Amino acid sequence: MGKNELLNPTQIGNWHLKTKIVMAPMTRSFANNNTGTVGEDIVNYYRRRAKDGIGLIITEGIIPSPRGKGTFGVPGLYTNSQVDSWRKVTEAIHEEGGKIVAQLWHVGRLTHRELTGGFPPQAPSPIKADGLVHRLRKPYDTPEEMSLEDIKEVIKEYISAARNAMKAGFDGVEIHGAHGYLIDQFNSEITNKRTDEYGGDLLNRLSFIKEVLKAVIKEVGKDKTIIRFSEIKDDIPGYRWANPEENIKAFIQVFNEVGIQIIHPSTNHFTEKVSNDMTFHQLVRKYWDGIIIGVGNLNPEIASKAIKEGTIDLAAFGRSLIANPDFVHKIKEGRPLKSYQAAIDLKYLY
Repeated sequence: MGKNELLNPTQIGNWHLKTKIVMAPMTRSFANNNTGTVGEDIVNYYRRRAKDGIGLIITEGIIPSPRGKGTFGVPGLYTNSQVDSWRKVTEAIHEEGGKIVAQLWHVGRLTHRELTGGFPPQAPSPIKADGLVHRLRKPYDTPEEMSLEDIKEVIKEYISAARNAMKAGFDGVEIHGAHGYLIDQFNSEITNKRTDEYGGDLLNRLSFIKEVLKAVIKEVGKDKTIIRFSEIKDDIPGYRWANPEENIKAFIQVFNEVGIQIIHPSTNHFTEKVSNDMTFHQLVRKYWDGIIIGVGNLNPEIASKAIKEGTIDLAAFGRSLIANPDFVHKIKEGRPLKSYQAAIDLKYLY
């Protein structure tokens, strides 16, 4: 058996990555709940993965404002103290020869005023989500429909958070436009019933993601901006696009218009066929010539094969990287990976 493709170094724009392995963004909730700052435990957690040889680390979701918060212990990038705390993380990663980007995450309607400083959730339309808020275990609050002024303000918050990410020493940012959170709420006909320029047909609904991307790219550069998007929604488990290929074509049209170069299509099951006997990432590759980060319950063998076939360029791993801080060395040495156990692995940072 030849060398796993994941272990090869690669050049992505100005980033020299030691491997083609990406650490997927995963909510850990170990930030200070009151200040949104991160401590030495987070520094050591990310440092250990960079030292192991992870090519690119995407942080857990970092909120651009207090109203973007969807659970306890979420870090932010909207105060100087938050910026200073993240700078210790980025310095540690760079000392180990790694690269790290900050994922900017606004949950939109998927929260409660107890988490947002007393403010109601923000959303494109005042449609309450079903289910319970993560860890708070209370029903989601009814969101406030965002005015045009609110939309402009949130875009400014993304700009400020992206600027702060650069001040903190991050190599770039990822915009979380997936999984039913704020940006994806604008994308979807389920959560967006607006009749203005941000509602209506799919391309109109994609106006918000387009404006956020344009603003962030202007701030940090198109070579330092990643967009994560998906069909799946965390709060609507059975949701599927009626026509996956047409939806993907619309998203790709927007990504081409703004000039982004790296995309992160997200799905729970990488090998699942979604349309015309093709997987989600194969459909994306059909219309996208740029860099694709693959994700979705991958194992090293499936990921290596997908890279060799040209479906993806980089492969992101989540739970297996929580459970195996020595993930890269285990692949190199042919050792088995430890199985992820939520009851144990979510309780600690190691």
